[in-house]
Amino acid sequence: MRIDVVSLFPEYFGPGMAPGVIDRARQRGLLDIEAWNPRDFTEDNYRTIDDRPFGGGPGMVMLVDPLRRALQAARAAAPEPVSTIYLSPQGRPLTQKRARELAAMPRLLLLCGRYEGVDERLVAAEVDEEISIGDYVISGGELAAAVLIDAVGRLQEGALNDADSAAQDSFEDGLLDCPHYTRPVEHELGEVPAVLRSGDHAAIRRWRRQQSLLRTRDRRPDLLALAELSPEDRRWLSLQGDSNED
Repeated sequence: MRIDVVSLFPEYFGPGMAPGVIDRARQRGLLDIEAWNPRDFTEDNYRTIDDRPFGGGPGMVMLVDPLRRALQAARAAAPEPVSTIYLSPQGRPLTQKRARELAAMPRLLLLCGRYEGVDERLVAAEVDEEISIGDYVISGGELAAAVLIDAVGRLQEGALNDADSAAQDSFEDGLLDCPHYTRPVEHELGEVPAVLRSGDHAAIRRWRRQQSLLRTRDRRPDLLALAELSPEDRRWLSLQGDSNED
C-alpha cells in the first residue's frame, strides 16, 4: 500500500515516524509513505501558503493553489487509483471498520491542515472524504494522519508478526477487548484468573467473550447497542445486573 501525505512538516513522516509495526511494514515493502510539502508548489518568493480569512476573524487559512498543485503532483507520482482524505474535525469519525476498508485500498492521499484550516473550495473540488480522529482540537492534521497511517498500516498482510493479533483487537467485532495477563501467576496486585490457566480453550474463549461484553457495557454502552450479539450473549448480560460504572 502507498500513502502520500501533503503536509507543511514532511519530516514528520520520515523513516522514524512510527517505530515498531509501521516501521517494520515499511522495511518489509508492505507500506510506502511519501510526503509532499505544499511550500514547494508556491510561486512567490516568500513561499506563501496561507492568507487571512474573508469575513475577518483570527488565524489564517491555507491557500487553494499550492495545496492543489501538491495534491496533483502526489496523484501523478504513481499509477494506482487514489482516495484523497482531508484530516478534519468536521470529518466522519475514524472507526476500526473504516480503517479496515481503507486498508484494502491500493493508495491513500492524506491532506494535513494547519492554522484555521483549508479553503473550502479546495475541499469541495479535491477531497473525496473528510476523517476525524476524535472530538477534540489538535494543532494540525499531522498527528491525525499518523493515527490513520498506523490504523491502516498494521492491517496490511504481514505487518504483524502474529496474523491473529489484529483479529482480536478492540473494535474488530464491535466490542472492547478482554483483559490480558502474563507471568507471574501470583503477584501482590492479584492473581491471574484460573480459567486462563485451565487449558480449557472453549472455557477461555467463553470467558474472554464475556469479559469483552462486560467491558463494553460498562465503558462504551454506545458500542454495545450497535454490536451483533448472539442470544447467548444477551442472556448472559441480562444475568449480570446493571453496570457499576458511569
